[in-house]
Amino acid sequence: MTEIAGKTAFITGGASGIGFAIANALAKRGANIMLADINQAALETAKAHFADMNVGVDTILCDVAKPEDMQRAAQATLDRFGKVHLVVNNAGVGLGGEPGKIKMQDWRWIVDINLMGVVHGVEFFVPHIQSHGEGGHIVNVASMAGHGALAGMAPYHATKFAVVGYSEALKLELMPHKIGVSILCPGWVKTAIHESASRRPSGNVDMDAAENLIMKQVIESGLPPERVAEWTADCVEADRTYIFTHPEMRIGIDMRYALLKEDYSATAAHPDFAVAQDG
Repeated sequence: MTEIAGKTAFITGGASGIGFAIANALAKRGANIMLADINQAALETAKAHFADMNVGVDTILCDVAKPEDMQRAAQATLDRFGKVHLVVNNAGVGLGGEPGKIKMQDWRWIVDINLMGVVHGVEFFVPHIQSHGEGGHIVNVASMAGHGALAGMAPYHATKFAVVGYSEALKLELMPHKIGVSILCPGWVKTAIHESASRRPSGNVDMDAAENLIMKQVIESGLPPERVAEWTADCVEADRTYIFTHPEMRIGIDMRYALLKEDYSATAAHPDFAVAQDG
């Protein structure tokens, strides 16, 4: 998508954090905005922020984990703006824990939001983008946690790796329809995601006070969402696939792919798998 002005964007988790910042960046570039969130009060506050901008802005209460909510949100966007061009699947939560101690209901909770919420955004909005033939763009918010893993956050890594792989496939599938796909993979950003685990269905918050304080300090020292949002808008206009925010974190990707290549080489060198050479 080379031009954001005059387009309509639908953004989940749009009342705060990265979602709200992206909405603001897109609105400044002339896009109409539909904000979706599970917090009605936050939606009203967010909408008021755009009152002086010369763009159309509306809101809808929406739980991305519920397909019926996302289907309703898609129709509401069309009813309000006539078309939709840009979908930002941003809503997400964090969850960690030790293997064998994570409740199944909590696993379902994070998968339904972080992965299925993205799927719902794609499945219910892509047909509408295709219908007008003007092209469009999808931004799926993953994380650097979708490219490398740390101990203690397996559920979060599982969902973010899934979003990266799903989005890479979408990029290929939607290209013929003039629909671009970008994967936002931020490092530490100053948001409230570290507080989201307190809403897990089981109520089993097992992070101790010291660990929680460290996480809070790391998050609060992260990039301002506004910087991430402006870069995201730039990358959408440039049709960039991956949107990274922390150049210094490339070392993690380099280490991961060095391990992949090393173990692949071991397979290639094994007589049971080595490719026979002609002659």
